[in-house]
Amino acid sequence: MQREAKILFLVLLIFSIHTTAQSTFINHGNRDNHFLDRVEIKYNKTGNFNFSTVKPFSRKFLMQQINLVDSQYLNSINKIDKYNFESVYMNNIEWVNPASSFLPAPSFLPAPSFLKSNRSLIKSLYVTKSNLFEIKNEDLFLCINPIINIQYGHESSYGKELFINSRGLTLRGMIGQKIGFSSTIIDNQERGPQFFQQIVSQYRAVPGVGFYKIFKGDTSAYDYFDGRGYLTFKASKFIDFQLGFDKNFIGNGYRSLFLSDNANSNLFAKINTRLWKFNYQNLYMELMPQFKKKGDILLTRKFAVIHHLSIDVTKKLNIGFFESVMLSRSDHIDFEYLNPVIFYRHIEGNVGSPDNAIAGFDFKQNIQHKIQVYGQLLLDEFVLSKIKNKPSNWVNKFGYQLGAKYIDAFNIRNLDVQIEMNRVRPFTYSHNDTLCNYTHYNQPLAHPLGANFQELIGIISFQPAPRLNLYARSIYYYKGLDSSLQSYGGNIFRSYSARGNQNDGYYVGSGNKIHCLNLLLNASYEIKRNLFFDAGFLLRNDKLQNEKITNSASVFNVGIRLNISRREYDY
Repeated sequence: MQREAKILFLVLLIFSIHTTAQSTFINHGNRDNHFLDRVEIKYNKTGNFNFSTVKPFSRKFLMQQINLVDSQYLNSINKIDKYNFESVYMNNIEWVNPASSFLPAPSFLPAPSFLKSNRSLIKSLYVTKSNLFEIKNEDLFLCINPIINIQYGHESSYGKELFINSRGLTLRGMIGQKIGFSSTIIDNQERGPQFFQQIVSQYRAVPGVGFYKIFKGDTSAYDYFDGRGYLTFKASKFIDFQLGFDKNFIGNGYRSLFLSDNANSNLFAKINTRLWKFNYQNLYMELMPQFKKKGDILLTRKFAVIHHLSIDVTKKLNIGFFESVMLSRSDHIDFEYLNPVIFYRHIEGNVGSPDNAIAGFDFKQNIQHKIQVYGQLLLDEFVLSKIKNKPSNWVNKFGYQLGAKYIDAFNIRNLDVQIEMNRVRPFTYSHNDTLCNYTHYNQPLAHPLGANFQELIGIISFQPAPRLNLYARSIYYYKGLDSSLQSYGGNIFRSYSARGNQNDGYYVGSGNKIHCLNLLLNASYEIKRNLFFDAGFLLRNDKLQNEKITNSASVFNVGIRLNISRREYDY
């Protein structure tokens, strides 16, 4: 991989010589993502939303989308959405024009008056409301912000207190409006609920992060570091490049069956081409297969390459096409896979078909500025004759997602409802070569449940006042678990040959079926811009059907966080 990476970096560097203004990105968990959903469904009439399936969002494209709000709405926007508009501008201040808060502008222009802080600390701190420290001129934009997340909680029938203690720093900027950069470092100590601890023990990784150490000799608490960063530059008006260590997400739902951000960050190179009604993304990733770490040793590598093409078919309909290949090479990536405009299945066949190829289709449709329906279809293997004659055959490896978002539901302002269903057949994402399974750092790379499950999600988000957000989420799923001797296709880390000679009889939920219900209620109050007080209650119940074992957990937590999203226990 080192040879190919050097070549790719050299090509990107040559392209970057003639770059234009370049943007950094907004993480998938950022609250601005939900507001973009509202804008895209309720206010937008241009149909220009082909970029929003791939995340994180470019700050520049986000601002352009916000600025496409039809002028007829500007005088009728309610005070809560106006507050949210202002938050978006404050958090993306490098793209704000002082003359009009609804037009993007070069980053060296000063901030509009409504973005400026009423009082600043030591003159140079919090000059604007969202950034602790900020430099903004023709040659450099730089902002630096602290990250704090202090949460304490209690779980019923558990004698130890739960806590999260996160401290860090995030910075982003642009150099000469040609190169964008971002870096985030967070030091964390965490004792989560008992079911969270069981997942850490099972996967030998903290969900969403990866490597960890035992905190102060307590095996129920973990000490881990989360570091991310990237460089981004623009080769032309239409083509963006990004090199970094971070996460990516492809989809319109709460979950993604293509690529999710629930696993650890990874090294990647990304090319994004946005032209007319098309958005085309190439993603090259260096990943880590399943491992058991023993001391300071160099871990094995594997590689993934991804294409995603998004098309605005009409002003209300967007469709997308996805393909990926997981490679088990330990020291290189085949040059054929660096081709950004070829079908990977063809390449995979040319090199001998040793790799794990996946394809997919996604869509979203806006209806009457109130509703958006969306979905994904994932094909790992699909044999039409087996579907017709033997639907329970193991080779029928596929999954699908269907969902809907309802904005201002039941004519209640800022009450948003989302429902989503995900269903994945047994053995999907797995491979006979365990290095080629669709995983990274001991965690699934797409849906956190892996395969052999069906899941139903319901979300209610209500903002009754500008600073107050109420959030309710319900997740119910059932999943078929493997036994030590027999694979039923639920554990995607196992080779699909572990099924033995049994080829039929595999249905969603086959094996030792587990039923799980996860309920969350949360209230967040914004004390000042990006500083939140949280109070939440989580109830989780799971039951192993064959063994008649039931586990219950009820968790209450309170805390405060600054410039960081909530920690989720949504599995």
